[in-house]
Amino acid sequence: MTKIACLFPGQGSQSVGMGRDFFQHFELARKIFQEIDASARRSLSKLCFDGPAEELKRTVNTQPTILAVSLVAWHCYKEAGGPDPAFLAGHSLGEFSALYAGGALSLPSAIALVEKRAALMEACPPGAMSAVLGLDYDRLNGLCSSINSENKEDPDKVVIVANFNTREQLVISGNPDSVAKAGAMAKAAGGKVIPLAVGGAFHSPLMREAAEDFGKLIDQSDFASAKVPVVQNYNAAPARESEILKDNLRRQMTSSVRWCETIEYMLSEGVTAFVEIGPGRALSGMVKKIDRSASVYNVEDRLTLEKTIASLRSHAVA
Repeated sequence: MTKIACLFPGQGSQSVGMGRDFFQHFELARKIFQEIDASARRSLSKLCFDGPAEELKRTVNTQPTILAVSLVAWHCYKEAGGPDPAFLAGHSLGEFSALYAGGALSLPSAIALVEKRAALMEACPPGAMSAVLGLDYDRLNGLCSSINSENKEDPDKVVIVANFNTREQLVISGNPDSVAKAGAMAKAAGGKVIPLAVGGAFHSPLMREAAEDFGKLIDQSDFASAKVPVVQNYNAAPARESEILKDNLRRQMTSSVRWCETIEYMLSEGVTAFVEIGPGRALSGMVKKIDRSASVYNVEDRLTLEKTIASLRSHAVA
């Protein structure tokens, strides 16, 4: 029996036109987009379909539109007979989609939380992030730690490993000067460094003020216990209980995204197939880098939905 997990993408997976194919071919998709627009009190669907690209790249728009398409894709997957997953997980922003899919968040709550999160992150103090390829976590973390030790009198000059995407696909985040210094040291150690087009130090301690504000909204939001275990970014561990889900979500904004460990945990629990639900295929690529033997599928439009459902039906799925 094949055990599956459903994965939901985060920021960076957006593209103009995302979700339009679902809208054109499925009445359910039109209904869900209508509910999303009503909850957001603005036309997220128009941003998804028409952009423009520069507006779609703004964090305040990127996060809620990716959420919108992911929720629509999830509903279409379920209506098409997609099998129930053994686990759910989402990369950073994608964790909100996973919580919705698991029944922990209502649609209005998910939209409200992500709209607030996006606004706080867009307004956060200046920071920087860079992808680092070809160095393992211990080596890169050691470089960051040495810089932090030099700057221990000024905690705002911090740099940390923020995204642990695969064993050798990492992201550093923090003070711009410290990120640049860590990047130079990583290059000297044989790594490849790619600065990311973001203005904030996401998933670092520099997000603490935004996280405090966001935590207040989390406290006021209604969470239910999840029907399916959600493997959360903060600790790469499954949870169902509403209070645990909320507590881990409060910590997410200032903590590393432990994605590689998340996938490795699900693999250790017998998951052999992963279905990426939402725009893009970034997570599918990460899964294959973590374990080449894993089967990966994606649901981002009608054709990929049909192909994924047909492939899953051809196997016995637990």
